[in-house]
Parts: sequence; structure tokens; C-alpha cells
Amino acid sequence: MAVVTYYNLHSGEKYKKQVLSQAQQKYENRTMPAKRGTIYDRNGNILATSNKVYNVVLDCKAVNKDSDYINPTVKALVEMFGLDEGDIRTRLTADETKESQYQVVKKQVSMDDKKAFEDYCSVPEDTTMTPAEIQEKNNIKGVWFEEDYLRVYPYNELACDTIGFTFSRDTADYGIEGYYNSSLTGTDGRQYGYFNDDANVEQTIIEATDGKSLESSLDLGIQQIVEKWVNAFQESTGSKNMGVIVEDPSTGEILAMDGGDRYDLNAPRDMSSLYSEDEIAAMNDTETMDALSAMWNNFCVTDIYEPGSVVKPIVMAAALEQGKISTSDTFYCDGFQNFGVQGNMTTIKCANIYGHGMETLAEVIANSCNDAMMQIGAKMGAENFLKAQSTFNFGSRTGIDLPNEGYGIMHTIDTMKETELACSAFGQGFSCTMIQEINAMCSVINGGYYYQPHLVTKIKDASGATIKTINPLLQKQTISSSISADIRSYMQASVEQGTSMTSKVQGYSSGGKTGTAEKFPRGNGKYVVSFIGFAPVDDPQVLIYVVIDEPNVEDQASSVYPQYVAQAILSELLPYMNIQPDESTDGTIPETELWENFSGHVNSISDSQIDENGNLVDSEGNQIDWDGNRIDENGYLLNSDGSYQVDSDGNYIKSTNLDGLDNTYSGSAGETLPEAVSDTNVPGPPEDTTDPIEDNNMESEGLTNEEAGLD
Repeated sequence: MAVVTYYNLHSGEKYKKQVLSQAQQKYENRTMPAKRGTIYDRNGNILATSNKVYNVVLDCKAVNKDSDYINPTVKALVEMFGLDEGDIRTRLTADETKESQYQVVKKQVSMDDKKAFEDYCSVPEDTTMTPAEIQEKNNIKGVWFEEDYLRVYPYNELACDTIGFTFSRDTADYGIEGYYNSSLTGTDGRQYGYFNDDANVEQTIIEATDGKSLESSLDLGIQQIVEKWVNAFQESTGSKNMGVIVEDPSTGEILAMDGGDRYDLNAPRDMSSLYSEDEIAAMNDTETMDALSAMWNNFCVTDIYEPGSVVKPIVMAAALEQGKISTSDTFYCDGFQNFGVQGNMTTIKCANIYGHGMETLAEVIANSCNDAMMQIGAKMGAENFLKAQSTFNFGSRTGIDLPNEGYGIMHTIDTMKETELACSAFGQGFSCTMIQEINAMCSVINGGYYYQPHLVTKIKDASGATIKTINPLLQKQTISSSISADIRSYMQASVEQGTSMTSKVQGYSSGGKTGTAEKFPRGNGKYVVSFIGFAPVDDPQVLIYVVIDEPNVEDQASSVYPQYVAQAILSELLPYMNIQPDESTDGTIPETELWENFSGHVNSISDSQIDENGNLVDSEGNQIDWDGNRIDENGYLLNSDGSYQVDSDGNYIKSTNLDGLDNTYSGSAGETLPEAVSDTNVPGPPEDTTDPIEDNNMESEGLTNEEAGLD
């Protein structure tokens, strides 16, 4: 509603004209800014808010009315706001500004600063000032304050990639700020004024409508736990990039998300945490923008990569659902699979080059066996495999309410030959995003229900009343509840006796799966290592996914690193969420031994590595078994001089630890099992031609996806 107010000015003619001149500038056409909505976490903690500030406006025309006004006004601005005296005097004298009634000389001063200036200019009733001092105060003219709002992030860099920031009061492109920009922004008000025939100022006010506030699914405590341990890893070891997502598998709500480089949301253009002063100074405009965009990017949502073995439970679940395999099936792993015809054969190796032998489905997951997964992929066939990928939303955006979501690149029926199918079955040869993988896994462990991942749960008006509740959106059922239960048990086997043992948190049942994907081109020693895990097994309350892109270690091909991070996070997260330790019989919880000072190293075979033929060798190139014993090409034990070890009957002794996995193994944190081997025969993923910014499902021109009826 418009409000009309009249001001009658009863003073001398000279004074009246002077005040009217200032009032006309102040009221003729003034924006009354809307307050941007607040962003909260699920517990009511403020993650982003707007504080009222003021722009200091100088009316040069009013100051220049009388030369006696100039020095007192300039002095007041310099002393109270630290402004440059030369700049103020230039504005008062330059031809292009001396008649201006609107010169912003300082932006976003606080209410306290405004009050201090007003106190400085006032003359108290009981003043002891001299007449000259009083006159000086009275001669401060032409300064007024324009209301504005400053976006403030109380926790600085916390969840920076997820929250996002504003470029200006009503412009944002990243994070929740960007996706829900039109909802948060509100509508500015206006203040109009003019002189009527009686020399009165008639004023019309259209009040501003403040933006809507958002309650997110983020949990401040969980986010702090996640970032604590991510920081510990990056400081002690480091990596090219790193991401962590914590999700509620039964709703699709994101509880925490840490997506890469940290920056202060209150100073989003400050790159000093990543670059030196000299490096920043040497950047041209394009390089600076590229560096900023990379810093602002959310690795969890935008970047695509080959996921590796974390997809094996998903592929196995799909094969069971399609009836291509059954829970009673077994598979024999001899360490490789051949594709093609004699003379033109392609060999794809398993991580255990000596073979795992006969395996149940649980052992396939626990051993992270590529050979068995290639056989499962073949049973599915290319068409059914591609259908399964589509069912679990690989190759499509999940629709999470964050901008710049990537697609991931899948094969088509035309490009997926037998080798591509085999490698896709163990997570190489196609690409996905973190949010695609964790959301697919949610449906695998929660009974088969695929929920759209989301961050905002409530939209509130300026008074705090909820005007919209965003409930979990069930999109489809991917597998049956019985198959879901089976997969949970297989992933539990991975934690109890398989490649995921390092992730174990004492007192809690849990399931997990590791991933070690060699980056393309193969053979360059660069890997993306990952771990995805949940707890408890029977009723999963939380799912965590940790991805480390090129950890700064000599041998990157070990999924133990993301397990260290996940274990540390879960050891704090599970008690924080009041999840009961279901493996505790007497109410006590054994202490979980974390990575020593979070700056230790993996307890693996000293100075060992995989050679170009896929054999485990020591620092001198001698072939060894997984205990570090020297062996020949057939696995028979050798002495240090190369001679054969023999038993009491003179027979050669064969190593008992060629497989790399003893199904009764009960190792401790720090010991890991082989999961990956460099294999140049594994094809790369299809070329990525997508643009995550194009058609990225973010709000546009004030219309939300939901309002437009889009998924």
C-alpha cells in the first residue's frame, strides 16, 4: 500500500529553499532496498543473513551553496570515515560533479558508524563548545545516508561451495544463493517526492517486500565435523581435489557437503589461501576469472570422473533385479578376462593378478573383484547394462537444487562393445558426478527407493512463517527391498573382511565399498580414490561418500586414504547423530583407532609397487607376494639370492598369499587389500561435450523450477 505524507516547512525563504533542495534529492526518487532472505541450517543456525548498512551520500550542490560549508563538511567526512580529503574536494570542484546531488563517497558503513557521525555533527543542549565550534558543526551540510544491506556469512568458509555467495545484493550464481536467488531477493520499495504549489514536499512510499528465507537440510555440526577431517587430510597429505557428501539415505536430504577449495564467503574474491601474492599479480583478467571459477566450483556436483569400484554394488544390484544373476551364484576369478579373437586379444586384469579363485557375491564385493564383475556385466549384456545405468540416473542430472550440475558421460548401445561393457561393470570407461553416485547408492541400501537429492526443506516469509515445505520426492523404485538387504550384507562383508576394513568404526555395524580408478591416459600413475559407506547395516541412518582426486602420495592407487577420512568423520558423526552403537553388548564402545595424528602413512609392503606387467615387485624389481616374500613367476618362494626355497622333502614351496585376500582376515586399520592395478587396455570414457552451466536447472527470471513444473 502506498503511504502519502506531507511536510510543511515554516522557515525563512533562504532556509526553506535550501532544505527543499536537499529534500528533493533525498526523496524525489529513492530506492528502498529489500532485505535478502536468511539461509538457516536444519537446527535454526544462521548460515547467511543480511545486515542493514548505509551508503554515505554527498550532496555537492548543497555543500557548494556557501563556501563556509566546505571545510567543516570535508573535515567531518575525513575524520569520521577515513575518506581521502583530495577526493572529496575534487568532487566538490570538478565540473562533472560539483552540481551533483548524489555522490556515494563510502559504501556499507555500519549503524554504529552512522550514529557516530550524527553525534559528531550535533550540538548537545548542555554544550561547552565555543560559538565558533558550534558554527562549524552547524555548517556540516549535504551529507545523508542511504539504507542498504550487506550479506554476511557468520561461519566464513564453512560449506562455502554449497551455500554460495552474492555478487551484489540481488545477484548470485553459485550454491543455494544462486539456485534460489529470486526467492531470496525480494522486491525493492520506492520513495517518490515532489513539490506542490505551496512549496510543500509530497512523499509517496511503496514499501519493500523482503525476500523469503530458506531452511536447509544442512547440519552445522555435521558440516563442521566433515571439514575438520578434510582439513586434517589436506594439511597432512593433500590432493589435487577432494569432496565429501553426507546424505540421509531415506529422504535424499544432504546433511553436509564439502566440495573442494575453501574460500571466505565474506571475501569470495580473495585467493590468498590458494595462490601467493606474486602468482595473483601475474594473472591477467582471463586467468583471474578462471582461477576464481575453479575456486567457487562445487566438485561434488559439477565435476565428472570415473568412479571405479564404488559402482560394483549398484551393478550387482541391477543384475540381481534383472534376474541375470542370483544370490546363490558363484564366479571364478583367475586374475583376468580376455576379449576379442586369437591374434587380436585384449586382456583386462583384476586387481589381484593371481586371481581370487571361486567367489560368492559377498566375496566379489569384499574382494572388489574386477574379473567377477566383468562376468556379471557380460551376463547383463550392453542393452540391459545401459538400462540399469539409466535407472540409477547415471548420465542424467539428479535435479539437486544447486546450479551447474554435471551430467556424466555414458556409452551408447553403439559405442558399448564387450570391452567397454566389461570395464564399465567395475566403474571405468564412463564418468559420473559425486551426487549421482551417492544418490544411486542411497536407493541400493534404503530398500530400493530413489529420492531426488535436495538441500532446501522449507521456504519462509519475512515473519518466519513457513509458506512451503519441500518434502522428500520419491521418484522411482530401483530394486526390491530383499535385494537391497542382500547388497547391504555384501557391503558389510567388505568392511568386516574386505577392502573396506580401514573404515571400521568400533561399536557400529557398517557397510562400505572402496573405489580406485586409474585416470586417463592409463599408466600415468594418477588415480581417483574413494570410499562410500553407511551405518547401521539393518537400518541405514547415514551414508557418506569421500572422493580424493590424486592424493599427494607416491603410490596413489590405494583406497585407504578416503577410508581414513570417512572413518574419522563417522567416529564423531554417529554419536553426534545419536545413532546407537548396535554392536555394543555392554553399553561400552571400544575406541576407534584413527590414522596416527592424521599425518601417518599406509602400512603396506615397504617399497613395493606394480610393474608394467601387473606384477607386485620390490624396490629392486623382484617379483614378490602380498607378504613381501620374493617369488618366481609361478608363485614359488625364492631366497634373497634367487634360489628356490624347499621343504624337508626337497619340494618347492608355493606362497600362500598370492591372492591378496584371506577371507578370514582380521586386520586392523592401516592394513589394506589390493584393489587396483594399472591396465593400459582399459578404454577411456567417451568425450565430455556437455556444459554444466548450460540449461543447469537454476532459477531464472524470478521463476523457480518447481513453479515452472520442472523436475
